Amino acid sequence: MPETIRTANERLRSRPRQGSILASCVVTFSALAAVPAHAESAIPLARAYLAALSTLNQKDTAGLALTLGLLCFAVLTAILLVRTRAEAARAAASAQDEALAAKADIDRLKALLMSEPQVLVSWPAAASEPDIVGDTGLIVPGMQPQRVLAFGTWLNSAAARDMETAVHILRSHGRGFVMTLVSIAGRPIEAEGRAVGGRAILRLRDVSGLKREHAELAGRYARLREDAETLRALIDALPAPAWARDNSGNLTFVNAAYARAVDAIDADDAIERGGELLPRAVRDELAQAFVAGKVFSSRVHAVVGGRRRQFDVVDAPSSHGSAGIAIDVSEIETLRAHLAHMTEAHRRVLDQLATGVAVYAADQKLAFYNTAFRALWGLDASFLDRAPADGAVLDKLRTERKLPEEQDFRQWKAQLHEAYRAVEAKEHLWHLPDGRAVRVVTTPNPEGGVTYLFDEVTERLDMHRRFEALIKVQSETLDHLAEAVAVFASDGRVRLFNPAFASMWKLTPEALEQRPHVEAVTAWCQALHDDNAMWRSLRAAVTAIDNRQPVTGRIERRDGILIDYASMPLPDGATLVTFQDVTATANVERALRERNEALEAADHIKIDFVHHVSYELRSPLTNIIGFAHLLRDPAFGALTVKQREYVDYITVSSNALLAITNNILDLATIDAGAMPLNLGEVDIRAAMQAAAEGVQDRLVKNNIALDIRTAPGIGSFTADERRLRQILFNLLANAVGFSPPGETVTLAAERKPDAIVFSVIDYGPGIPADKKHRVFDWFETDSLGSQHRGAGLGLSLVRSFVQLHGGTVMIDSAVGAGTTVTCTFPVEQAAKQTAA
Repeated sequence: MPETIRTANERLRSRPRQGSILASCVVTFSALAAVPAHAESAIPLARAYLAALSTLNQKDTAGLALTLGLLCFAVLTAILLVRTRAEAARAAASAQDEALAAKADIDRLKALLMSEPQVLVSWPAAASEPDIVGDTGLIVPGMQPQRVLAFGTWLNSAAARDMETAVHILRSHGRGFVMTLVSIAGRPIEAEGRAVGGRAILRLRDVSGLKREHAELAGRYARLREDAETLRALIDALPAPAWARDNSGNLTFVNAAYARAVDAIDADDAIERGGELLPRAVRDELAQAFVAGKVFSSRVHAVVGGRRRQFDVVDAPSSHGSAGIAIDVSEIETLRAHLAHMTEAHRRVLDQLATGVAVYAADQKLAFYNTAFRALWGLDASFLDRAPADGAVLDKLRTERKLPEEQDFRQWKAQLHEAYRAVEAKEHLWHLPDGRAVRVVTTPNPEGGVTYLFDEVTERLDMHRRFEALIKVQSETLDHLAEAVAVFASDGRVRLFNPAFASMWKLTPEALEQRPHVEAVTAWCQALHDDNAMWRSLRAAVTAIDNRQPVTGRIERRDGILIDYASMPLPDGATLVTFQDVTATANVERALRERNEALEAADHIKIDFVHHVSYELRSPLTNIIGFAHLLRDPAFGALTVKQREYVDYITVSSNALLAITNNILDLATIDAGAMPLNLGEVDIRAAMQAAAEGVQDRLVKNNIALDIRTAPGIGSFTADERRLRQILFNLLANAVGFSPPGETVTLAAERKPDAIVFSVIDYGPGIPADKKHRVFDWFETDSLGSQHRGAGLGLSLVRSFVQLHGGTVMIDSAVGAGTTVTCTFPVEQAAKQTAA
């Protein structure tokens, strides 16, 4: 509480109780009313004092009422005074703020007026002295402001008079004017007079800059108009429908494509008819986007020319409406579908390839792999289906030791990943730890990413190495051949030759290495042999296109050397020509031929001699045998025991000699081709029994058993029975002669579908391999350590008789394992044909 109130209360504390309350009220209210800051709190305080007065006695009420009235009047008067003072203070502050704002507006307007190059002259209505504002130097450089109204100083006389007249009319009648003048400085000045608010205002403005701005604006407008026309022509030429709408959604512009799409004659017809390209639902969405001030972009379907098409529609709002375009993407969608089908087909094809294929996208994620890729690296399909990164696949393969061992694997992987930034394919060859070789081709994809091609070339590299080794071996072999070899390509030029070829025809390797034509080569070779026919045939064999036949022959050069030549067409169109020096071979051949002819002549002489001797011996032997039989006949006298023994010796020896003679005569008859066969049905088992009876005495004498093996129903076949028994007899006699005592000789016969097979088996010493091919020769005999002796004609007769029947004889023998002789006779038809 203020100090005055505290002082007043302290004074009244010493008074009686009845007057203390009233005094306190008067003093307190007076103090509060005197202090403007506390005047408002007088009312609640008065209420508090009234409550206190209600406690006074009745006798004091009248005096207190009068006092209280005076008190309230004083309080209200004080309150009104305080409020009036506060409102006056607020009004003064508001007036000051308005003055400041007015001053700021005046300054702003003045700055705005002075922002342009102009001079303002203002005449008040009742004054003759004008107010001049602006830079008069814009009119005439260095002009004083007071000289601006002396028009004759900066205008010519005619212009000055017109200007003075216009200003006089403006000031006297308030009629405005606008004039364009030219100062004596050559500047264009625009003079504008106007009556504003009881004042005459003259504005002088330098319009030289405005003309330039006007020209610039006009040029810019012309350019904008040209650009607008160009853009309009461009939009009108677009194949996609384009349009513009006003704020009401009505068409204001369409291009020719839009008119064609809505079947209108032209753009004006489409606008007049209000032809709509888009369905109602889409137009409603366009309207909603326009109201929201958003760009509409969507893919919609519309019917154009009776066909349902797809469009990418973009419609953008503007201050005067909206503009849009519809791009036909039907073909793009069709192509995209075809591309998807083609891609899927390519994927199926790639999946059937033996080459591993892995396609990584631009983010280096696995986008495709085929079966060969998974099988080549042994990767799990579940791992690959998660689209791992290129680096993750390489890390997994490295962990499993399926990549080449590299000292700096990180650098090696970085070099491999350069394919993502490359523009051309690159080839790598990986040698894996397991011995495989893989050819890797990295091909950048046009849309980003890389395609890896993995081709295992282990076998191919191995074949290449083998091929190179084979070529080297063949080259070395060819170079060291004694035979002269030359290969002519399909164009007739020398492709390959060996040193023997150059040496034989005395040619230089340097000349042959120039790949001369066969014409040149034959011309060089004719110096040693000028047989034109021979060289012509070789040239034809080398250069022929069709009917390429080998050519062979023998020539004798001028130096006496004999050469065998031959040509051989090769599959690739080339021709191999060989020349072999056969001079020594020909000489040896000639000597051998002469010797052979001499031996054949001697053999014929021998055979003729044996034939002649045998024929001549046959008659005496017959006589000796006959006389020996007569001597044994008792009718011619009795013989002593010794004489009878001698006669037996004579008979046995004579019979043996007669058998040899008959065999020789049979062989001679066969050689002469005059041996007839008496063919007929021969019982096979009976013929075998008859042959066995002929050697029965030898079997008994040598203690040898004979085993005859044949099927009971083997039957018969067509043959000469006498010669068949002779064949079997000779085979059995030969087997018995070479068999040791106590052994068994086997005679077997077997019928086959097309032949009858006889075989004689003994278990004698066997025949050495070096003698096996001579056992069928005449007079070829060898005891082979046994007691057998013979003339060596038995097996010769066997082979001759079997061959007469059209059969064959085979002998199978090994030293110490015995001998098996097999005779094969053909069926009846073959036998008859042979006999005929």
